[in-house]
Amino acid sequence: MKPDQSAAQDRDRNAAQAVVRACQILSCFHREGEVLQLADVVARTGLSRTTAFRLLTSLVQGGMMERVERGEYCSLVRPIVSRSIRLGFAAQANSVFSQTVSEGLQRAAAANDRIHLIMVNNRYSAREALRNAEHLVREQVDLVLEFQTYQRVAPSIAACFLEANIPVIAIEIPHPGATYYGANNYEAGLIAGRALGRWAKKHWPEGAEQLLLLELPIAGPLPGLRITGTVEGLRTELPAFDRLNTIHLDGKGDFEQILGVVRRFIGRSRPKRTLVGAVNDMCALAALRGFEEAGLGHLCSVVGQNGTLEARNELRRRNTRLVGSVAYFPERYGEDLVRLAINILDHKPVPSAVFAKHKLLTAQNVDLVYPLDGEEPALPGHGFPPIP
Repeated sequence: MKPDQSAAQDRDRNAAQAVVRACQILSCFHREGEVLQLADVVARTGLSRTTAFRLLTSLVQGGMMERVERGEYCSLVRPIVSRSIRLGFAAQANSVFSQTVSEGLQRAAAANDRIHLIMVNNRYSAREALRNAEHLVREQVDLVLEFQTYQRVAPSIAACFLEANIPVIAIEIPHPGATYYGANNYEAGLIAGRALGRWAKKHWPEGAEQLLLLELPIAGPLPGLRITGTVEGLRTELPAFDRLNTIHLDGKGDFEQILGVVRRFIGRSRPKRTLVGAVNDMCALAALRGFEEAGLGHLCSVVGQNGTLEARNELRRRNTRLVGSVAYFPERYGEDLVRLAINILDHKPVPSAVFAKHKLLTAQNVDLVYPLDGEEPALPGHGFPPIP
């Protein structure tokens, strides 16, 4: 037998197993002030429920552990080294907005040496989102930040993480049992609708003739509240609102797909003064492009949602018919999400929904809110691909 093997066996024989297991209990508390249930201790240590309970009770009596509530414990021993937090991030990565969220989250994670970020790309696909959920479970992440659009697969994704006892923060689209972070959609819609109505009263004294709503049904009812709020905001500003002809179009897809939907609508309709409410900036800019390339730009007025760089640049274009875009400041999401994730993992009380801040960006204030955008002059048509 080799000397090192003999020494290891001697150490094993000399070790008091009860003390070793008690150290396992103390080590499974990763952060100062963390509160765990008995089931959490069992899962992290691999000890039997009976053994874990006896050791926890002994540590409480010995002053090393505190019983917070029935079945919940907090270590009074400060961890020697803070364990890294494995955050899984299932990114959408199909738009500038979601890319900005991803970049902000990466910056926030890099600034915190406890955070290890594990990223996957949902690729705007329900099937890919389900595969990514299974992958993150196998990676044994501590918490998941889920950013995917399809409401129909949200219950399956949530169930996957729930079964693995992994908490979830759902970004923009709610998932069952998850903490929601994102827009206060109805309030954002109200802001947009009121701005659009005020513009119509000022510039079209003869009145608007129709309302075009670009929606996103696949995302479910919560993002749909943006459109509901837009309609209600218009109704409060326009006394004759109920006489408007209202058209609903599906804004699913990329810019060119949405532009195709708008082109077909314009092609089969006679020219009318049209108010456009859009679920996001991509839809808003596609609508604006469609009207302009048909020579009908003067007959439309558009509001968007998200405050993306493309929308901000469009607001800088002279005589644009983009009235405004409600900004959600996705560049700030990262810091908020990391803070929220740590609070959840530390078992601190958090609300079921945390809303991002909103502000209407207009041609008048865009350079005040986003001054760094103005370092390079905006070119005509910079908000969307140039008209051929």
